[in-house]
Amino acid sequence: MNKPLVSIITTCLNNADTIEDTIQSVLNQSYSNIEYIIVDGASNDSTLDIINKYKTNIKHIISEKDNGIYEALNKGLNISTGEIIGILHADDFFSSNQVIEKIVDTFLKKDIDATYADLDYIDRDDTTKIKRHWVSGKYDKCKFLKGWMPPHPTVFIKKSIYSKFGQFNTNFKQSADYELLLRLMYKHGIKVVYIPSVLVKMRVGGKSNKNILNRLKANREDKLAWKLNGLKASTFTHILKPLSKLGQFF
Repeated sequence: MNKPLVSIITTCLNNADTIEDTIQSVLNQSYSNIEYIIVDGASNDSTLDIINKYKTNIKHIISEKDNGIYEALNKGLNISTGEIIGILHADDFFSSNQVIEKIVDTFLKKDIDATYADLDYIDRDDTTKIKRHWVSGKYDKCKFLKGWMPPHPTVFIKKSIYSKFGQFNTNFKQSADYELLLRLMYKHGIKVVYIPSVLVKMRVGGKSNKNILNRLKANREDKLAWKLNGLKASTFTHILKPLSKLGQFF
């Protein structure tokens, strides 16, 4: 790959308060060969007005009803043409203008299928205030048995891997990201490298962690992800998964 095309997919629905930060963090990247795709779920606030301010620099804009974030992400994956694909949600933004450059440099220097990095959860109103710091750690697929997963907003994957092993399973409403990474990294053993740096800032209040009920639903789906892939978790995998996040608060 010589200066490969990188596709960045952003999904949104009524994110007028945050979408501009997301868009600017993509368009301000020092790496020039980026295909930006935004999939909007038919927002009825001013989200589309904000997106359209930047439409000349956005390759594809889709705005239509969908059945949730994972269907929206699959729409973006279907039309993406980049060799490397990343996802940046409408509440998130890159930590610097050199993030994509760093990602591409890693792919060029290593014989890999995917990368992941560290992530900061930040205050929704004061984005300089870090609420949680997620240090992902060096990659070892067996860490999945201990409840580990990489922060999915920091994950970049080759398009060829999606083509070979599939996209998001939309039967999952809370944990399709976990199922995808479990399937690709643990089941199929794709080649993965960890970048020890915070690459994404995420505002607190994500869907799966918004309340206890959602977390319980996600935990049930986590178990189903192992079963559907014909995998056997350890006795404590699903207990350790939420507990593994406690260190992010310190």
